[in-house]
Amino acid sequence: MYSILSAFIFFTRLPFWRLAQVPSEYFKHVVSYWPLVGWLTAGLSVLVLYISSLMLPTNIALLLAIITRLFITGCLHEDGLADFFDGFGGGNTKDRILSIMKDSHIGSYGVIGLIFYFGLLYTSLNSLPLTILGSVMLAADPFSKGVASMIINKLPYARKEEEAKSKTIYNRMSHKELIICFISALIPLLWLPNNLYLLAIPFPIILFFLVSSYINKQIQGYTGDCCGALFLLCELSFYLGTAIIYQTTL
Repeated sequence: MYSILSAFIFFTRLPFWRLAQVPSEYFKHVVSYWPLVGWLTAGLSVLVLYISSLMLPTNIALLLAIITRLFITGCLHEDGLADFFDGFGGGNTKDRILSIMKDSHIGSYGVIGLIFYFGLLYTSLNSLPLTILGSVMLAADPFSKGVASMIINKLPYARKEEEAKSKTIYNRMSHKELIICFISALIPLLWLPNNLYLLAIPFPIILFFLVSSYINKQIQGYTGDCCGALFLLCELSFYLGTAIIYQTTL
């Protein structure tokens, strides 16, 4: 129970910390339960999407749904994506990349990266009709978190524990945690409106291997920023894949 609760405390800004005092050791296992957090973040976002669509145009409802997740997570992943773009865009050595990523200030690469990310996120989702939009969002968030979480099993941590932003290094998943992660990432795919959209699954998987290999080449490991960035990029690739499938089957 502590393991799941620690994930909801770590990955959201909702007051789950009031439920119990979680020992710090459990926060080393939060990535294993990341897809479960996706059930909540996607669920609340889609709830806002459908409720607001009853009173507002779909494009505005979609924007409110995106904002909802930003509030729930405190822009945790988006902050990681900006640092990722700054670090890998502005650094040319491991030490330099890690130093830039740890800097709390956002640079030009981070700003431009976020502009393109949100632009592609909004337009790819807005290209889908409301009848399938919510279902795709419910599937993409947890599944992409499950894919991105595999980076802690593939790569070592790139920094020393005392240099980590969260002061925590994630443990590699045990067999039990791996099964929980897989199941909680795969079950939401049942929300997809029909089997044709399962063809979007390879998009985040391929992107994961490409980006994680690049990260390993540049810094010989991963950081928390890399985890957040990888999730958002995997999720975006899922949406782009879904948009391609929808447009080609009209």
